[in-house]
Amino acid sequence: MEYNAFAIMPMGQVFDLEPGKTYSGKITVVNPADATSNFYYKSSIAPYSVIGDDYTADLTTKYDRSLITDWITISNPTGEISPNSSKDVIFTITVPEDAPAGGQYAAITVSSDNRQTENGAMVQNVFEMASIIYARVAGEITHKGNIIKNEIPGFSSVAPISVGAVISNDGNVHENAIFSLKVSDVFSGKVILPTDEDSGRYNEIIMPGTTRQIVRNISDLPTMGIIRVSQTIYYNGETSTVEKDILICPIWFIALLSLLIISIITSIIIFFKKHGKKLHHI
Repeated sequence: MEYNAFAIMPMGQVFDLEPGKTYSGKITVVNPADATSNFYYKSSIAPYSVIGDDYTADLTTKYDRSLITDWITISNPTGEISPNSSKDVIFTITVPEDAPAGGQYAAITVSSDNRQTENGAMVQNVFEMASIIYARVAGEITHKGNIIKNEIPGFSSVAPISVGAVISNDGNVHENAIFSLKVSDVFSGKVILPTDEDSGRYNEIIMPGTTRQIVRNISDLPTMGIIRVSQTIYYNGETSTVEKDILICPIWFIALLSLLIISIITSIIIFFKKHGKKLHHI
């Protein structure tokens, strides 16, 4: 059996919808240049939601925010793509007149449509990919939610260092949280992040009726030293900034320092015991 990897883009799309109107969109499926054969794909519509504050994707459970799965049709749900080529999967969103206001979420999934190749071998991909549809239906929109935590550690024995946040959304539509992260060396003042290739800003979507825990790992840090980390979060009209100096100290250095301190204390105890005995004899 042969296996083909494939890619889809974009991984997510945002739509502003109005009841009674029709919208079109597409995702692109790519069969890479190093593929061993043509890729036969199949695509379908699935509901999209998240489980837990770590946002595990759920592509099976239907709920009141996944009604859009019944509004989407795909014009070319199956197809064939030769190596080093791509094909657009075209879809249409027909919004009913009575569509409820607020967020609606679905996923367009793509996987292998197993076929026999010319040499008789079965070609199969080993995974399924999904492009998420984040839709906002016009009407009475409720924006409600806040930044619960904005956290930076004070000590780390090794890179990467994890900075985190917890954000809630009690409204009826997805919200965008914007993060701005800056890292610099305390002693030299040299900026470590953002780099020339990294703006230091990134976005995270917060689904309605959920609380999300967001963690970002900072790598490419010195093995030992003190860095200054600043994280600013902009969310739903609220701004939260936390700045902290973090000591980076590897475990081996802590162990070595502990042994040194123990040796010094032991030497002092032995010294006073010996001299104490001499004074007693006198």
